[in-house]
Amino acid sequence: MQSILRKLALAPAVLAAAALMTPSAMAETTIKVPFSFTVGGTVFPAGRYVVERDDSGSFVSLINRDVPKAASWVLTPGSPDPTENKIALRFDQVGHTHVLQSIQYGSLITSKLDKNIERQSNQLSEGR
Repeated sequence: MQSILRKLALAPAVLAAAALMTPSAMAETTIKVPFSFTVGGTVFPAGRYVVERDDSGSFVSLINRDVPKAASWVLTPGSPDPTENKIALRFDQVGHTHVLQSIQYGSLITSKLDKNIERQSNQLSEGR
């Protein structure tokens, strides 16, 4: 309970939640990725990434505001529970390389971003 209260007291969490409640606002959350990773053959450096959903709720973008790296994907209904509200990046590890496999945004999820690897899964998420 105390952990939840601490998270709610943090300004970024409150701002992200407020953005989600405003229908015309573009919702976004910042997630720290402590390792470099690849997606679609492009290398993204470790750092803070903004996960942002468009106004229609159909697309999700991953943006590094410190370097010019960004990508967007279509969101579809997925296996997350319909009441789920977290944002999660799911990675697979191939040797020493991390590969972004999907982005969950609440009850929606991207399709698998790299289908051609054997893996060991990791997940970074930001609860809301």
